[in-house]
Amino acid sequence: MSKKFIISIFILTFISTTTFAQFSLESLKKKVQKKIENRIEKNIDKGIDKSLDKVEEEAGKSISGTDSSQVEQKTNQKATTTKLDEKTNIVADSTQKSSPKILWNKYDFIPGAEIIFEDNLENEQNGEFPSKWDLYEGNIEIANFEGENVIYFIKANANGGGGIVPLIKNANEDYLPNEFTVEFDAYFPSNYLTYYVFFADMINQRELIKTFSKQENPKDQYLRFDINSADAKDRDGNVLPSEFSVQKGDTWRHIAISVNNRALKAYLDQTRILDIPNIKYNPTGIGICTHNPSGTVKGYIKNIRIAKGAVPLYDKFLTDGKFVTSGIKFDIGKASIKPESMGVINYVFEMMKNHPDLIFSVEGHTDSDGNDSFNQKLSEERANSVIRELVGMGIEKNRLTGKGWGESKPICQNTTPEEKAQNRRVEFIKIK
Repeated sequence: MSKKFIISIFILTFISTTTFAQFSLESLKKKVQKKIENRIEKNIDKGIDKSLDKVEEEAGKSISGTDSSQVEQKTNQKATTTKLDEKTNIVADSTQKSSPKILWNKYDFIPGAEIIFEDNLENEQNGEFPSKWDLYEGNIEIANFEGENVIYFIKANANGGGGIVPLIKNANEDYLPNEFTVEFDAYFPSNYLTYYVFFADMINQRELIKTFSKQENPKDQYLRFDINSADAKDRDGNVLPSEFSVQKGDTWRHIAISVNNRALKAYLDQTRILDIPNIKYNPTGIGICTHNPSGTVKGYIKNIRIAKGAVPLYDKFLTDGKFVTSGIKFDIGKASIKPESMGVINYVFEMMKNHPDLIFSVEGHTDSDGNDSFNQKLSEERANSVIRELVGMGIEKNRLTGKGWGESKPICQNTTPEEKAQNRRVEFIKIK
């Protein structure tokens, strides 16, 4: 990957594909008038349905005063980039918003219990370099994508790419324990794009890596997430299972990696794509990079977490009479459960199914951000969301009770993203 990059600015080209072009102005006026008078009439032209919805949507935006530079363009174009007011805003295909809920019924990834590094990109400035990272190479900045902050990997030439490492105290040392997990969301466009996860800090650990690697190059230790390639391979050149090479572009996918004393598992969404019993090297740190041979496709990531592994949840429960997890994740300010939470929920389901005498109090907790009363209500709703999920899977409702504590019982301070993430947790406490 090249060490020098130039910033590529793409001009967003609007292609008109509206249904209005199919009608004369007078004909359209009559049809729209008829539509307004009787919206539910079955024989109304489907084209007018689409056009009327478009008009209503634009009218709603005008009434609410939405800034047009931040509104996602409702077209059938592929994901495109543009710069507005010297800040990066990514315009995405809005159809991703309406995709059905993914039920990860076979997902068995359990995130580590102690968070080492967390970055949800809150309070970042659009167009600036991400504040919790160091630049290995390339040109990388914060962008707004589908209304959220993302880390934007800008590539400028055929050999281009970009790489970052987290800012961690004593990064020149081996900061990864024997058991750890790594998670993040990555956006895969329809065109070819590769994400790399390096198990070393390419900036600070060069001397340390020489001790464990046959080669001096720190890039010797990595996983390659080559999702849209027909011949995706692991670090040793072995072709990965077909689930790994899914031709599914223009969408976010969740990447999760678990290392347990040299045994490595890697997941793409709910599918386990790698299971290596002995990785034959010592992971010392984390780096994330992208690559695209053409230099025209950009990468975006968000919701990055590195965590220290822990004893299995059931063992913890036997010792303490409860277990605590920050691995059940929710949308910001909401009680809707994220799909990647299903690893923990599936584990709890199996535990309760195998031990029918277990009765749990499911208790939600939040960090200290926001209003106290809002957090109290939110924690209660999140606890109940977990209960509904387990009941829907087949657990008897009378074996679960819900409770929320809001921000009243922190287990650590609320000063850093890692501490806040640790406080946003769900506890399963044995009642009987």
